[in-house]
Amino acid sequence: MALILPVKGVHPVIPENCFVAENATIVGDVRLGENCSVWFNAVIRGDVNLIRIGHHSNVQDGAVIHCTYKTASTTVGNYVSIGHNALVHGCVIEDHVLIGMGAIVMDHALVREYVIIAAGAIVLENTVCESGFIYAGIPARKIKPISDKQKAMLNTLPHNYVMYSSWFD
Repeated sequence: MALILPVKGVHPVIPENCFVAENATIVGDVRLGENCSVWFNAVIRGDVNLIRIGHHSNVQDGAVIHCTYKTASTTVGNYVSIGHNALVHGCVIEDHVLIGMGAIVMDHALVREYVIIAAGAIVLENTVCESGFIYAGIPARKIKPISDKQKAMLNTLPHNYVMYSSWFD
């Protein structure tokens, strides 16, 4: 069973139609939207500030979502895919975004809708990622506009994760 714990009396809020893997950890002031999935070894730690995740978003294997005490909460929008081993910390991720495998998004960054953060990229503090582009590198820089095919993927991938999670019932 997943490790789901209150912190200072505040319990995570997880709708019944969400999938949470048996070894995932969700603690503190965390609210998930409908049809979310939190995969194996993922950690969502709302101990020092709040974390909000919109509907149909997925937090893939080994990903970590955290925040900064008193200064940076974390908000993840709807239809967001946070890739394997990614770190999302004290930032705002808008709707229809892919945070690639192993990517890092730091405090006070803003990732606008329909953005792909490439695998391994590091989005530095206070960076604003403009809607409709791919960002890659260390530090992450705007590389090129997303294609129609990539935009379609951003719309369908979250639904795929709802389907994948249904295989575990």
